[in-house]
Amino acid sequence: MPLKAVILIGGPQKGTRFRPLSFEVPKPLFPVAGVPMVQHHIEACARVPGMKEILLLGFYQPHEALSRFLVAAQQEFRIPIRYLQEYAALGTAGGIYHFRDQILSGGAEAFFVLNADVCSEFPLQEMLEFGQQHGDAHGFVILGTTANRTQALNYGCIVANADTQEVQHYVEKPSTFVSEVINCGVYLFTPAIFQHIGEVFQRQQQELALCPYLGEESSNGWQRAEVIRLEQDVFTALAGRGKLYVYKTDGFWSQIKSAGSAIYASRLYLNQYSKTHPERLAQNKPGGPVIRGNVYIHPTASIDSTAVLGPNVSIGEGVTVGAGVRVRESIVLHGAALHDHTCVLNTIVGWDSTIGRWARVEGTPSDPNPNDPYAKIDSESLFRDGRLTPSITILGCSVTIPAEVVILNSIVLPHKELSRSCKNQIIL
Repeated sequence: MPLKAVILIGGPQKGTRFRPLSFEVPKPLFPVAGVPMVQHHIEACARVPGMKEILLLGFYQPHEALSRFLVAAQQEFRIPIRYLQEYAALGTAGGIYHFRDQILSGGAEAFFVLNADVCSEFPLQEMLEFGQQHGDAHGFVILGTTANRTQALNYGCIVANADTQEVQHYVEKPSTFVSEVINCGVYLFTPAIFQHIGEVFQRQQQELALCPYLGEESSNGWQRAEVIRLEQDVFTALAGRGKLYVYKTDGFWSQIKSAGSAIYASRLYLNQYSKTHPERLAQNKPGGPVIRGNVYIHPTASIDSTAVLGPNVSIGEGVTVGAGVRVRESIVLHGAALHDHTCVLNTIVGWDSTIGRWARVEGTPSDPNPNDPYAKIDSESLFRDGRLTPSITILGCSVTIPAEVVILNSIVLPHKELSRSCKNQIIL
């Protein structure tokens, strides 16, 4: 069966909770477990038999880093990969509707749609088999997982028939409890989905013609009928009509909305590497650093043999790690230097940043409750009660931390040279 995949990567005004890291690269290219976030999606799509093309869809301007990544990914996975740029933010359904001819060209009989800001095992082959077994040839499949009752309110909630898995009711971020089964942001569609999106488009056009102040307002003040959301506008209408089904996964899944959630996603992917990419995991070797748990080290990194790394550490290209350094639950991005005896815990160290001797840089993990198998990572706001919420520490690019200082639960914007210790601050 000819298949395609569409990965929704958003645009520059999205991912604001990911700042200051998204200042330097588009969020989908941020490294998680050693490779760009969206590469995990591409790898999963490329493994599906019959995959003819992978399309990245968003409203980033043509970007040198994005172009370079696409060329490298095409060579590595030997599959056509293209970027389709929206002229404006059109919503999760508006974008695929706008490019429906590109998606269907070549006779694709079905296509996957994946949100770029999730991490998962991406059981695409299983979704395909499930879709062939359930419903008619024009049915659609949502990937679902189980959340706890409280956190389910933060997601799209799915009520399904226990026997057939047909979606009977769908509510996006309900105000009261609806279901513990939530939408994972991964879908399998047939070309028939465009008929349903087209109905929403026509209805919104008619409403705008009658009352131009209804509808979604764009940045230039004009109303746009083309802004269509899969979740609120399409799934809500399709539920209970025998067209929509949910495939529930027991595999790992998490959103990547904030920088803190990137460290948690890195842990999930590093755990998976033992099965899928054991060559990416560092091993304890004579004369090498001490490795504890799952650690990724780029081949060009220089690590002193007395350093202790892990668990859940990702070391990027050209990083230098000095003697006696301790790194745990952290991502160290390319070109950074950790001088002798520094301690880095629950931190993202930005590109080309430097941490001086005997300095300590530490954050507070924002992990889900380890005693609740259905807990998800909370997407907390930056401030609570007027104070910075204790979270992981983030150093933007080219930040310099002097020797013997302590940085705790802080966010340091790019190109800053600190002179003293700080706690619970945003250094502008």
